[in-house]
Amino acid sequence: MNGDTDFTGRKVLVVGGSSGIGNGIAHAFAARGAAVHVWGTRARAQDYDPAEGSDLSGLGYTCVDVSDPDAIEAAPLPFDSLDVLVLSQGTVVYKRGEFERAGWDKVMAVNVDSVMNCARRFKPQLAATRGSLITVSSVAGFGANVGNPAYAASKAGAVSLTRTLGNAWAADGIRVNGIAPGLVDTKLTKVTTENPQRLAGSLARIPQGRLGTPEDMAGAVLFLASPLAAYVTGQTLIVDGGLTL
Repeated sequence: MNGDTDFTGRKVLVVGGSSGIGNGIAHAFAARGAAVHVWGTRARAQDYDPAEGSDLSGLGYTCVDVSDPDAIEAAPLPFDSLDVLVLSQGTVVYKRGEFERAGWDKVMAVNVDSVMNCARRFKPQLAATRGSLITVSSVAGFGANVGNPAYAASKAGAVSLTRTLGNAWAADGIRVNGIAPGLVDTKLTKVTTENPQRLAGSLARIPQGRLGTPEDMAGAVLFLASPLAAYVTGQTLIVDGGLTL
């Protein structure tokens, strides 16, 4: 095991780690020796279906509704110390629902408000270990998304928040960075991946010619959390197979 990405003895919390990109990130840390806990939305770990991309084996689990700031404050700390916090929570509302108040409020609460609320909750633990905070935004934060104004705006907000917290908390010893995934095959993107015409159109715009995987995203997160990225602060690394080139 490469020493630079050996997380043996490290404590990692992945918010939104119950499925998709977050789940891939959680298992990548666990495979490299970390003790990993995840937050999700269902009552019990057993309520997740592996067929939906949810594998919670070997991971700690707590149900936390991150759209509720009080729930974030009330949730038990997963460890007595924390080395890495990954904020991978996210939601989207399709069929132009984000143009309405309910859809807008739902997406903003999860995709940007909860990022700040989680960061604030765990700042003392991360400062104590001189740890790393990593956000998961989206390439949608760098351009227009005609059908999803809240998703695009919230992801742009997460990118900006990553820069700002990177600047503000560097003096506390906390490195804040992020990744911006492109099109990754998860339950949130099935509106595209399960529509052959849309999928073909999307793949045609990706220079690498394939969808991203949770493992692709995990590799970038491992780098940002490792000593290899010791001098990287406030940056969001685009991981999209060339989609935004």
